Amino acid sequence: MKRRRRRKFLVALILSAILAVNAVAFMQAWSMTHFVAGGERTQPPEKLSVQGKLWVLLTGVNIPRPVNWRSPADFGLAYQTGHVRDNGVDLEVWSIPADGSPRGLVLMYHAYVSSKSSLLAAARQFHELGYSVEMVDFRGSGGSSGNSTTLGFREAEDVRATADDARQNRLAAHEPLILFGQSMGAAAVLRAVGDLGVSPDAIIIESPYDRLLATVGDRCHTMRLPAFPLAELLVFWGGVQQGYWAFRLNPAASAVHVHCPVLMFHGQLDIRVTPEQAKAVFDNLAGPKQLEWYEQAGHCSFLSTDSARWREAVAEFLARCTPSPIAER
Repeated sequence: MKRRRRRKFLVALILSAILAVNAVAFMQAWSMTHFVAGGERTQPPEKLSVQGKLWVLLTGVNIPRPVNWRSPADFGLAYQTGHVRDNGVDLEVWSIPADGSPRGLVLMYHAYVSSKSSLLAAARQFHELGYSVEMVDFRGSGGSSGNSTTLGFREAEDVRATADDARQNRLAAHEPLILFGQSMGAAAVLRAVGDLGVSPDAIIIESPYDRLLATVGDRCHTMRLPAFPLAELLVFWGGVQQGYWAFRLNPAASAVHVHCPVLMFHGQLDIRVTPEQAKAVFDNLAGPKQLEWYEQAGHCSFLSTDSARWREAVAEFLARCTPSPIAER
């Protein structure tokens, strides 16, 4: 009798633990993918104290909805604000025309928990190289509709919608289309091209992760938590909440179907996406490709780390893979 009670107690204890872990994972996944109206953003895991990490583990992160805190005018760039609507989503776009005849069009896509204003320094570089630029707020960010993110999955549909709109309404037949993406934006670009049939002339990506599961696991490591099974649970519940199978979000697999030229930047000090994970993406790219390693850079900090090197790499890459030669102005 005592043995039976003991077994029942152990079973109840195990079930309670499983339920508790899943409840924490559900809450964490929700807080990481749903933006709130205000308040201070939770600090990155590596900056939190032990007590702070415990509090975040129990309560979830606080992520205010990303806003645009600057505009192209702050960088001396003339622009217009437009909107692309696709399947009930309203995407805000800043259009920056080239001075004179454009050498092509660069569509720009931002990182997780960010907005298009974070790309203004890079946008100015492309503009100085003679390109028209369109900067896109993903769903849930900046001037676009929504209050959540799918970490690159449905954002790939935003890439497709804005690329299709640009080709149909503004891009001349002879002008090349270049897609630029940072981190989550890079993952969305790879999925859009590799899985959704978008056909740019070239891609420039910075710090793409290889699999959603892997990058969530890296976040667990920065919190000093076991990646297994927490990363699996976070990915599972995040996908359930957003209505898609999140384990399918695999930029390295998408890269197999990317045949256009690709320039990729990655930092050796990146703790969000390890160099090994970045190499997995690069190795799978099917077309002409170039990888620029930045030994002293972390996650998406290449232009600020060495602007001259970044500009030179971009200009030389575009000169090789687009019809119009790049000439310094």
